[in-house]
Amino acid sequence: MPAAKNPISAPELPGTRTGFLASGLGIALFSSAVFGLSGSFAKSLLETGWSPGAAVTARLTGAALILAVPAVSALKGRWHQLRDNWLTIVLFGLVGVAACQLFYFNAVARLSVGVALLLEYLAPVIIVLWLWAASRRPRVLTAGGTLLSLAGLVLVLDLTGAVKVDVVGVLWGMAAAVCLAIYFFITAKENDTLPAIVLASGGLMVGAAAMWLAAATGLLPMAFNTEDTTLGAWTTPWWVSLAGLVVLATVLAYVSGIMAARALGSKVASFVSLTEVLFAVVWAWLLLGELPGAIQLLGGVLIVGGVILVRLDELRASAALAGGKAAQTGASPLEHANDVEPVP
Repeated sequence: MPAAKNPISAPELPGTRTGFLASGLGIALFSSAVFGLSGSFAKSLLETGWSPGAAVTARLTGAALILAVPAVSALKGRWHQLRDNWLTIVLFGLVGVAACQLFYFNAVARLSVGVALLLEYLAPVIIVLWLWAASRRPRVLTAGGTLLSLAGLVLVLDLTGAVKVDVVGVLWGMAAAVCLAIYFFITAKENDTLPAIVLASGGLMVGAAAMWLAAATGLLPMAFNTEDTTLGAWTTPWWVSLAGLVVLATVLAYVSGIMAARALGSKVASFVSLTEVLFAVVWAWLLLGELPGAIQLLGGVLIVGGVILVRLDELRASAALAGGKAAQTGASPLEHANDVEPVP
């Protein structure tokens, strides 16, 4: 289905359908930027004694409550949309939200943060391999963009020191990667009957409920604290960091992320999401005083270069199909900007 027919995707710019925002790239980069704030806000809370599980649970619960009001308004009394799409909402909440974060924190408990994050961001590779198995071999630009983005990710994470390798931790990290890949498949699936804000709100509610259940059963340690937090040169009340984590890094991040994925498709959206790591480094520099090194900046350039290669490959394939050249290029329907395989 062509992205231009998606009523929930990025707004069109006047007089053009190929503008930066209309293409979905602008919204995708915005989503990565606000998602990247989560690390800085969360770290400021963790340093005062919050447990990771408590920070994630508060994040999801607060965001779910905020999005509930506009989500109800978006439904406009058409509650059958929830009934018709309940499986999508549940999968998004359990897999794309709760499980992904829970598995990642389990990986962090056994591995360094850098290695755990690198494992989780193998999701784009999983998506490319899935599309390869379901359709055909990736084109040269897509394969090149894959390698370039992953190389850049390694540089941004700066994995040059001694790294503790734990087999169970690696399995947790891979599980998080699979969940993240499924997240992109779910959010990229064009759905004219389910507004993005409803999917985000419903998924966050399901995710929050799952986190509270895990805490109640003892699987997830919970520790809160009301001490002041430190952000940059400012000492702020704990609720400032929590509000930033909830409103910016969750509410705006998830809604804009779903809109971007529906406009770009799962493959391109997953690659643009790699820039979240670069944004996270920049935010950590500004808010935590962690200045990125030259190797990390170089990695950021490689990530952006890989994203551009994949996006150019998508646009070239779409143009060829639109011009009636599908038979000559051999492009499959799965390579359209907005087409994805159904989530199993």
